[in-house]
Amino acid sequence: MSADALSELLANLRRATRRPEVPPTLFLGSYPPRECGIATFMRDVITSVQGVSGMRGDVIAIEPEGVEHSYGSEVVATLRDRDAASYREIVRFVNAHPARLLNIQHEYGLFGGDDGEMLVGALAGIHKPIALTMHTVLPNPSEHHRQVTRELCTRSDVVIVLSHTGRRILEEIYGLESHRIEVIHHGVPDVGFVPTDGFKASLGYGGRLLISTFGLISRGKGLEYAIEALPAIVERHPETLYLVIGETHPEVRRHEGESYREMLQERVVSLGLEKNVAFVNAYLSLEQLITYLRATDVYLTPYLNPVQIVSGTLAYAMGLGKAIVSTPYLYAEELLAHRRGFLAGFREADSIAAQVNRLLDDPGLRRCVERRAYRFGRQMTWPNIARDYGRLFADLAGPSHPVFARPPMPAAPSRPPIARPTGAQLMTGRLSPVSLIDRERRVHP
Repeated sequence: MSADALSELLANLRRATRRPEVPPTLFLGSYPPRECGIATFMRDVITSVQGVSGMRGDVIAIEPEGVEHSYGSEVVATLRDRDAASYREIVRFVNAHPARLLNIQHEYGLFGGDDGEMLVGALAGIHKPIALTMHTVLPNPSEHHRQVTRELCTRSDVVIVLSHTGRRILEEIYGLESHRIEVIHHGVPDVGFVPTDGFKASLGYGGRLLISTFGLISRGKGLEYAIEALPAIVERHPETLYLVIGETHPEVRRHEGESYREMLQERVVSLGLEKNVAFVNAYLSLEQLITYLRATDVYLTPYLNPVQIVSGTLAYAMGLGKAIVSTPYLYAEELLAHRRGFLAGFREADSIAAQVNRLLDDPGLRRCVERRAYRFGRQMTWPNIARDYGRLFADLAGPSHPVFARPPMPAAPSRPPIARPTGAQLMTGRLSPVSLIDRERRVHP
């Protein structure tokens, strides 16, 4: 049994034997109605933990510069992302709040300063246990990025990552002690494994073979390569319809409008694919999203970032038992291992077409892949993820709090340098830049 498989078995045993009382918890991150993957994720963590434990969860919502949202009553404070005074106010607020710990849903772009460094000083002033959930962990950081990440991690009591690959990167590249790190998967809806036909009919797509990609649209999604793969797919399966589901990312829309979507639509027309591509330009409710996924025959993530460490859309597709084709970014390599899906080359339309056709040509193979995906995804359902978070929060707020000593903030304005791994260490490490280049070619034959 592999180390990862043993870790999952032990996690399942812990779930079955313990149900602690979860202490009141503060959550810091982006939050709906802000349209952002972290916002949706944080809401789902809170509601799922409340569902299994009755936890009181209050929210500090991060607001981008020049934007204001109207929040529900669970949002008790806001942090202005680039306002130093706002960070000082939030430190005082957290320390005075009756919650017994703080969970930060972290993405570097949510916080002010280079690499989000404004958060570092705030953590030094907080006197409650801190659980830091990291949605990005870069395996090839700049010196400054690595230093900021090290300080964020050492000023937190526990660091949560959403994949075993993320854990290895923190250990090998950032030198973080393994006992500070917890792996808790991205949560997914707890739904049954059912045929697609009824859901296709309900959406008006009866008789079609559906390929889909969902999520907020931006240039890094690589959707143009999926569209360019379609002629070779449609030639063998003319009933194919590719659904591009989701609005343009709000930050992208602020800076460049709908230029990327318009480029994709022009490409569809130039390839004569008007009957084989549909854009669902909407920010879907969870119920709507699940319906589209349940109608899908092949789920596709043609993303371009090889070091992407988590994808909520890929996790959802896995949890619903979809046959998946993806480019080999880090999270996809981990999730689709053991033939739970198929990998295609980055920016390679021919490779994408070959893997999709492989699944569409052979319904029996597609069913086998779907069943493997669904079985793996059961451990990722939100009730299971909620119990993992709940137990961690209960342990963190226990009598030994804080769990790990937090280093004091240095008196001098500059922080002490943190040694970067040597060139030899990077070249020989499992996650070295060389291995990342090699990954471009590591796709399923």
